[in-house]
Amino acid sequence: MDELSFILNELGEDREQYFRAIAPPIIQTSNFAFEKVDDLRKVFEDEYSDYLYSRGLNPTVDILRKKLAALDGAEDCLVFNSGASAIFASVFANVQSGDHIVSVRSPYTWAQKMFNNVLPRFGVATTYVDGTRIENFERAILPNTRVIYLESPNSWDFALQDLQAVAELARAEGIITICDNSYCTPLFQQPIALGIDMSLQSATKYIGGHSDVVAGVLTGCRDMMKKIFDSELLNMGNGISPFNAWLLLRGLRTLPARLERITHTTGKVLEFLQQQPQIESVIFPFHPSFPQFELAKQQMKGACGLLTVVLKAEKRQQIVTFCESLRHILMAVSWGGYESLVIPRCASVQDADFNAANPEHRMLRFYVGLEDADYLINDIGQALATLV
Repeated sequence: MDELSFILNELGEDREQYFRAIAPPIIQTSNFAFEKVDDLRKVFEDEYSDYLYSRGLNPTVDILRKKLAALDGAEDCLVFNSGASAIFASVFANVQSGDHIVSVRSPYTWAQKMFNNVLPRFGVATTYVDGTRIENFERAILPNTRVIYLESPNSWDFALQDLQAVAELARAEGIITICDNSYCTPLFQQPIALGIDMSLQSATKYIGGHSDVVAGVLTGCRDMMKKIFDSELLNMGNGISPFNAWLLLRGLRTLPARLERITHTTGKVLEFLQQQPQIESVIFPFHPSFPQFELAKQQMKGACGLLTVVLKAEKRQQIVTFCESLRHILMAVSWGGYESLVIPRCASVQDADFNAANPEHRMLRFYVGLEDADYLINDIGQALATLV
């Protein structure tokens, strides 16, 4: 905890350089001036070495980079204008025409669209596997496999991958591993410590914590971060703005306290949900009923506030009525902010296509925010009454 406190409150905080201010300034500038031609030449040769243009490096962003790299136990960090940008850059930087990717099935929507729609245009193919078993990765690897893409836990059924086992397999084959760690944050899981090459997350969620900034984080060794900076980040222009970096710095200050409260409240909400006759099952990685509970305890320190329930419903309209009856829990995508949320899986299913025999069609994903537990439980209870 002492190290965590140092990272969040002191690391990178060179206050003597900005008037001893407690909060760092927002260096809201597009570019930086030079007095010597040779100094400018050196930065032209290596833009990763100094400040030139805020599309690349920026002092406010650098404070954030130092903290996020340290939290992940990584050498270096890049911060993007969205989680999707971090995903795209990490993968695109490590494949070329004719290469092959192995990905867990049902990854984040924009990761899957990249694999299905964008990369095939450049001759890159993807094989999806059930990532809960290491032998599925072993069977999927081809001579031209360059990347294994992981998401542990997944954001709906929370399927896990044995990160250490996958990392060892990939390293023996010379394959780059990338893990989306958005569910856990670095406080509850550190993929790099388990041997994964790059860890990424949507900083829009717990890192920001206030539902007012969109951003993505990518961490790994310095050579890999420089490689991606010099090409994908600068070419695509998808770095984060100084102001949004400052918002993320603000969010980091309270991250441990927010996760602690969210975890406590989630436990109470989970206990309530498991007792409700209208609910068929509750899915949560840190509950003994979870199929991979032992693996979760082995590689995760906590499970935050995201959980899924399967409602007992015969018609799509019942789920619609439940969601629209909630008075305080908002219906929205994402998670990690101060507000509690719900999203029904059937929002992407037409009435005619709804299949009550398919548990996925009856799934609701709840995110537990910072509200009082009874406030949320009472809201869920009155909405569940519509299913009787």
